[in-house]
Amino acid sequence: MTAQLIKGKPISEQIRAEIQEETARLKESGIVPGLAVVLVGEDPASKVYVGSKEKACHDMGFYSEVHRLPAETSERELLALIDKLNNLSTINGILVQLPLPRHINEKAVIDAISVDKDVDGFHPVSVGNLVIGDDSLLPCTPAGVIEMIKRSGTDIAGKHAVVIGRSNIVGKPVSMLLLRENATVTICHSRTANMEAIASSADILVVAIGKAKAIDKRYVKPGAVVIDVGINRLENGKLAGDVDFDDCLDVAGAISPVPGGVGPMTITMLMKNTLTAAKRAHRIGE
Repeated sequence: MTAQLIKGKPISEQIRAEIQEETARLKESGIVPGLAVVLVGEDPASKVYVGSKEKACHDMGFYSEVHRLPAETSERELLALIDKLNNLSTINGILVQLPLPRHINEKAVIDAISVDKDVDGFHPVSVGNLVIGDDSLLPCTPAGVIEMIKRSGTDIAGKHAVVIGRSNIVGKPVSMLLLRENATVTICHSRTANMEAIASSADILVVAIGKAKAIDKRYVKPGAVVIDVGINRLENGKLAGDVDFDDCLDVAGAISPVPGGVGPMTITMLMKNTLTAAKRAHRIGE
C-alpha cells in the first residue's frame, strides 16, 4: 500500500483563501494588514524568498514594504530602521531576512523587533509564550507542519510524536506545538542512542536535520505520518528531503514530499501571522 501524499500546496491555498476572505472583511472597517521585510545584502536565496513574500502580500491584499539595504549597512543603522518600523501603525509585522552579514549581531536584531510584530516567532518572549502555552505569534515552518498534519485528517491528541532535530527554528518549536496538541513527544538528535528504535515507535514522525535522505524505512513505523522539513540540494542539482522518500513510501501511512511538502506552508503561515498581528493591534476578536 502506498502512503497518502501530504502536499503543502493545496493546504496552503486553502489557508490563503481563508486569509484573503478575512482581509477583505477587515478592509471594510478600514484595516489593512501591513508587513515590512528587511533584506541586508545580496544573498541570492534570500532575494528569492523576499520576492515571494512580496508577491504573497500582494495576493492577500496586504500593505507591503521591502527595505533592501546594502551589505555594508551597520548594525546601528539596521536597529534604527527596526525601531522606526516598530512605531509605524501601518506595519503589523516585521521580518528581517536571515542570514545577516557577519558584522551584524543576529540576536540583537531579533531582540529589537517588537514582540507584537514578531511574525517570524523568533523573539525570546514569543518563544517563552510558546513554551508556557500563552498566546503568541508562532514560528512559521513549525506552525505549517501542524496545519499539514491536522488538515490531512490526522488527530494529533494521544499520538506518540517523534521529532528528529532540535534546532531553535524547527525542532524545538514543533515539539512544543505537538505537545500543545496533546501528543506525547520525544525529541531525537545527533547524540540520541537507539534512534532507530525510538523513531520507529512514532505515530507521527517529523524530521528536520538537514541531511539528505538520512532517514529510511527502518525509522518508520508502518502506517505512521511522516513530515519531512528538510530541503537539500543533491549533486545532480535536484532537491531531496531528510527522509528517503522512495524507501518510505510503502511503509508510511502518509508522507510529505520534497519539494512540494512543507515548503509552500512557510510563507502562508507568515501571512497568517501578519493577519493575526493586525487583528490584535486593532483589538479584533478579543
